[in-house]
Amino acid sequence: MAKVKVAVNGYGTIGKRVADAVRLQDDMEVVGVAKTRPNFEAAMAHDKGYDVYTLADRVNDFKNAGIEAAGTVDDMINSADVVVDCTPGGIGEKNKSLYEKAGVKAIWQGGEDHKLADCSFNADANYSESLGKDFVRVVSCNTTGLCRVISPLDKEFGIKKVRVTLLRRAADPGDIKHGPINAIIPNPITLPSHHGPDVNTILPHIDIATTAVKLPTTLMHMHTLNMEFRDECTAQDVESVLAMQSRVRFVGQGITSTAEIMELARDLDRPRSDMWETCVWDESITMYEDELYFFQAIHQESDVIPENVDAIRAMMEMESDGAKSIAKTNKAMGI
Repeated sequence: MAKVKVAVNGYGTIGKRVADAVRLQDDMEVVGVAKTRPNFEAAMAHDKGYDVYTLADRVNDFKNAGIEAAGTVDDMINSADVVVDCTPGGIGEKNKSLYEKAGVKAIWQGGEDHKLADCSFNADANYSESLGKDFVRVVSCNTTGLCRVISPLDKEFGIKKVRVTLLRRAADPGDIKHGPINAIIPNPITLPSHHGPDVNTILPHIDIATTAVKLPTTLMHMHTLNMEFRDECTAQDVESVLAMQSRVRFVGQGITSTAEIMELARDLDRPRSDMWETCVWDESITMYEDELYFFQAIHQESDVIPENVDAIRAMMEMESDGAKSIAKTNKAMGI
């Protein structure tokens, strides 16, 4: 069976991780990555053996920087079966016409609106909805992390409501434009935050409300969750369900902070110290007056990466069973 040809438009925080994850799959191949500037990331992509494409008016800029462009973004798109758009939020929307013109399938990230694709994706919660789709949006890191715990608990116990406070990192570690900041910022001031409605693009029946604040850290996001169930259950019952989720990792053994989770990722020899799983403090799982509470942490740079791989498999109808796709992706990535 021929491998699915995948192009990655945008080789930044998410794009470079998607490209590397796709390269690990035995049923996919990366036909190219796109950069608009001949910076160190473009040079690294070239050194890794990726064909690097750019905008038509930037080809000479790349040549002058010692990076031979393989062609234009249009050339890359026309060589692909599916494009994973990892461009900054708002840019992806402008690229849709390019994908439609080329007749190629496309995946966007959570920075774009749900209406752009009319299909939002989480591998565990709604894999089958993306089977054969031309356009899909992989939801944001926070929404991905929430869906990974809400969906299985809802299937097992029936959720009456979810209330979440998100403690958000101010910027990625390599970001020099936005932070860190010496402040705590309600984000947004007007409540609720957008995260609850985003979960509803995956799980429309869930009663969820979210609030969020930005903190002066670059490492991870943290969530405090409160859930009320229809069926009776204990903290041990909840722990048992979450323990069965391959993309949920319990953290304990003296880990009391996001910094220590990132140190764990380094000790695991993860590429770029990535933590692909949603990290739940199992010791925090508590039932109080018949309501569930717990803490979890989200590595904003990497938790959506396996979801992008599974979205490709669903859209190309390479695997109809979401659980089988998750298992295949996990095995290849080492999750």
